[in-house]
Amino acid sequence: MLERGLRVDHTTIYRWVQHYAPELERRCRPHLKSTTDSWRVDETYIKVKKQWMYLYRAIDSRGNTLDFFFSPTRDAQAIKRFLLKTLAASHTSEPRVINVDKNAAYPKAFNALKAAGVLPQHSELRQVKYLNNLVEQDHRFIKRLTKPGMGFFSFETAWRTLQGFEVMNMMRKGQLQGVGKGDVGGQITLVATLFGVAV
Repeated sequence: MLERGLRVDHTTIYRWVQHYAPELERRCRPHLKSTTDSWRVDETYIKVKKQWMYLYRAIDSRGNTLDFFFSPTRDAQAIKRFLLKTLAASHTSEPRVINVDKNAAYPKAFNALKAAGVLPQHSELRQVKYLNNLVEQDHRFIKRLTKPGMGFFSFETAWRTLQGFEVMNMMRKGQLQGVGKGDVGGQITLVATLFGVAV
């Protein structure tokens, strides 16, 4: 902002993120491109008030983000809620295979959803750590943004900020219709259009 001759206090930027990040995510969702049926699911740690919390993330075989979910717990219930959220997303395909790490909570959640008829019977859960390298590498962009901040002060502010990080990353990956990977001009135009702002 300073490069453009505008003096803006960092707390103003913070308030903008808190207000607009969830709204940007909500407005972008209908424009997401369809993803593949091969899922990679994993969680990464985010510090909130000096406590570790868990950001569940899923990507497809091409590295496109399927969905994300922030939780204070790392258990089967949190995984079930995340998988339900991901299955409900309009841009995701029913999973043919879900690759996860050796966390024992994944089979519990997977089997419960399959028994309830939420996951298709042909879906397979694979607990092979090296198959999840793609999602673990994808966590790096989150870590690069959260580490310098030294953690968040509340669950709500963390979640709103993470929504902004995730949707901007999806945009950069070229996951939104009509905007290619690396098309910064297209990204700016799309955001302006979504918020009804003239460019």
